[in-house]
Amino acid sequence: MIVDYPPLAGSALDRDAETRADIERLRSAWREPSAKLLRVRGVEIPVIEGPASGEGEPRLALIGTDGEFEEADHDLCATHLYLGRAEGDPVFATLIAEHDSEASVEVPGEEWRHPFEIADRLPEYEREMISVASGLIRWHESSRFSPRDGSLTEPGLGGWMRRDGHGGEHFPRTDPAVIVLIEHEDRVLLGSNALWESGRFSLLAGFVETGESLEQAVSREVFEESGVHLSDIRYVTSQPWPFPRSLMLGFRARLAADADPLDLNPDPEEISELRWFSRDELRSPGPGITLPMPLSIARWMIDRWVAEGAHGD
Repeated sequence: MIVDYPPLAGSALDRDAETRADIERLRSAWREPSAKLLRVRGVEIPVIEGPASGEGEPRLALIGTDGEFEEADHDLCATHLYLGRAEGDPVFATLIAEHDSEASVEVPGEEWRHPFEIADRLPEYEREMISVASGLIRWHESSRFSPRDGSLTEPGLGGWMRRDGHGGEHFPRTDPAVIVLIEHEDRVLLGSNALWESGRFSLLAGFVETGESLEQAVSREVFEESGVHLSDIRYVTSQPWPFPRSLMLGFRARLAADADPLDLNPDPEEISELRWFSRDELRSPGPGITLPMPLSIARWMIDRWVAEGAHGD
């Protein structure tokens, strides 16, 4: 069953902005008996699978909170990030290294995995926890110094802000990117990135440039990557993709009426191959064809398009 929104774009996690805005509320939430902590090691997350999870399905290997809530360490790196509430319980995240005390805590049966490998099989609120934690952690790593004057900044608002020495407040950045499903006579155009292995295909996508509307970005990116002109550009939905800090804006469009579908000119620096695919080809990809990962908006849009033809296409 295909839900009405892409992965990571639900509302299972209560971001609880009131708590993050009050240090005493944060400390109180940290001390709640049901509070949980998500450890992140590099880009990896700890999970438990099978009988160890108690439910047969994989789950995050969360641990309880201990000690006192700390917004920053002595180097002003973010320590405990408040993600919000999951099923009513406070949830926090922290970045660990092998030598950190929290790294020595082990949940029986836990394994460290890249989110791309397993997040699509986790409960929705756990996927959203990973999404928020990953985005905040990567932002803190690159934002210790003020872009205004180079001064050292320190975390605030439970990890949702950094403040410089002059009182300037800095908030997490999100870079908008468009991704588009291009249709023509019951086929869609997919491309293989030049950096990918042969046979891996996805929708065409790219970042929005300064002074550009989303529709302009769709037209420009598609033309630059494929030489294709579009018509009927329509917004579909969005998906946070905080790996490290993008917002994917999904569109559908059609090949322009006067365009030749065989006149494809892939940008050799970015695209190694362009192909039109039918629904049957995407329902059951042939040998050597790999579609986007289930966690991505690209896969959600492809699956949704395929499902539209379930009763005859």
